[in-house]
Amino acid sequence: MILTVTLNTALDLTYRVPALRPHASHRVTDVRERPGGKGLNVARVLAALGHEVTVTGFTGGATGRVVQDLLTGTAGVLDALVPVAGATRRTVAVVDARSGDTTQLNEPGPVIAPAEWSAFQEAYEGLLAGADAVALCGSLPPGVPVGAYAVLVRTARAAGVPVLLDTSGEPLRRGVAARPDIVKPNAVELAELTGSHEPLGAVQDARRRGARSVVASLGPGGLIAATPEGRWRAAPPARMHGNPTGAGDSASAGLLSGLVERLPWPDRLARALALSAATVLAPSAGEFDRAAYEELLGRVTVTPEATAA
Repeated sequence: MILTVTLNTALDLTYRVPALRPHASHRVTDVRERPGGKGLNVARVLAALGHEVTVTGFTGGATGRVVQDLLTGTAGVLDALVPVAGATRRTVAVVDARSGDTTQLNEPGPVIAPAEWSAFQEAYEGLLAGADAVALCGSLPPGVPVGAYAVLVRTARAAGVPVLLDTSGEPLRRGVAARPDIVKPNAVELAELTGSHEPLGAVQDARRRGARSVVASLGPGGLIAATPEGRWRAAPPARMHGNPTGAGDSASAGLLSGLVERLPWPDRLARALALSAATVLAPSAGEFDRAAYEELLGRVTVTPEATAA
């Protein structure tokens, strides 16, 4: 079983409009809703790849009940979310059908009380006993300590469970110092962590800060990785046009599934990038186009990188 943690779960709403114009009223042509937050997106992709997944994090209010109802219909995903008094947040993605661009609106999430955070930690420790790997993903809701991911990384390491961390800002900085097995920032998050805008040097710097392996998403430029086994760059066969929402989460699912399956690093990176690109081509956040994924998997190029000076 793979465990994914989404402390700031969400109900993802995707609106499609013919053209998005500021200060104008819009007729929505399509509405989709699904359980959201980075870890739930990762879980959905892992389940589609054939892995058994348990999801945990916080859920509350009417929106939280909708999220849990939708999870019930997701094959391969077990709901172990922890109830809280506050209401689960919503995110709204507005897709401009004319340009393909997406505008994202994200609510902050419920305020988590100290007793609720303690209850989650107890539940998390119990779930680790049956986990082959764990993904810690996304933002922290208000009230959760900024060092929360560092605590959860150390708990996983003490239980002998490999951990992937995908967050940003101070939670990322503290989490990296706790020595996760994989850190997956995007280019902006990597630059904020290391102060460097040179990707290869930055991923190696992030490793020196504590992460065993670092895989950075470079958007259309693909992925760059620094691991104990070597350094690689994975490039897509062409630039993908579509909705990028959830693409990084699909890459995390590819990396985590590759870890559990003990794939060589080049194969993990090829899977991660093919899933990410196939998500850009899908109509809704957190989904991937399976036919596109299978076609892209054989066309992704993974090449060794020389050590940065």
